[in-house]
Amino acid sequence: MRFAHLITISRPRFWLYEFGTFFIGVFAGIHTFDPAVVVPVLVFGAYFLFPANVLIYGINDVFDYETDLQNPKKQGYEQVLDKSVHRKTLWIIFWTSIPFVLYAITLPAPAVSAFVAFILFAVFYSAPPVRAKTKPFIDSFFSAGHYVATGVFGYLLVSGTADWVPLAIAGMCWAAAMHAYSAIPDIAADKAVGMKTVAILLGAKKTIVICAGLYAVAAIISALYIGWIAFILLIPYWFLLGLSYSTPDDSLMKIYKKFPLLNASVGMVLTLLVLVQSPLL
Repeated sequence: MRFAHLITISRPRFWLYEFGTFFIGVFAGIHTFDPAVVVPVLVFGAYFLFPANVLIYGINDVFDYETDLQNPKKQGYEQVLDKSVHRKTLWIIFWTSIPFVLYAITLPAPAVSAFVAFILFAVFYSAPPVRAKTKPFIDSFFSAGHYVATGVFGYLLVSGTADWVPLAIAGMCWAAAMHAYSAIPDIAADKAVGMKTVAILLGAKKTIVICAGLYAVAAIISALYIGWIAFILLIPYWFLLGLSYSTPDDSLMKIYKKFPLLNASVGMVLTLLVLVQSPLL
């Protein structure tokens, strides 16, 4: 399998989701400069930039093969992973992640727990026997879980404090909303193969309303830490959700494609806010 194909599998437009979340956690947790954390931060920064995304989306592509064949999103915007390379993809995922797993278990226990949580959420979101993505509400919990675990891991890697819980809840709400919304364009394809998702269970309109509520909760909690700007960051999400509510379901892909850029922009703002408030500056 060519390296270029691995790049495609890893969804480069989504790289910042894990990589950015990891560094937001690092910047939020670091209070004094400790040379001892430089190497692990760089090592796991590299992991969450590329190998972690190969793991997440490679497993997704392997176990979603039957669904992907009927999913219009896989025609141009994404690709169906040919069945002939499924086994090879799983081996590549194993060998590109195992060195980081072995390194992670040498870290303090809280950080190890967060890293293990990331692996479990990321793998069993798509893979059996859990295959959380086929279980409404559990699907959003697992999807949000691996992103939040990444941020918590970054935080615990550089900090021994435990004041991350409220922000983890905010992160879970934000990521669960993004996941639930992303399931809406897949409703027809998922129904065709008998899958059940939160979007199928609730329908597109109700899912959009719940997403709006989850984003609002995330903004309220975040405002306790970053102030009123959290509500400014909420506005574009509500705008896109409002637009989605009045758009036919089969046209939502056009709106869905705008979320990666929005998420990257909001993540950049959050990173800058965390850096500005850091005692290191």
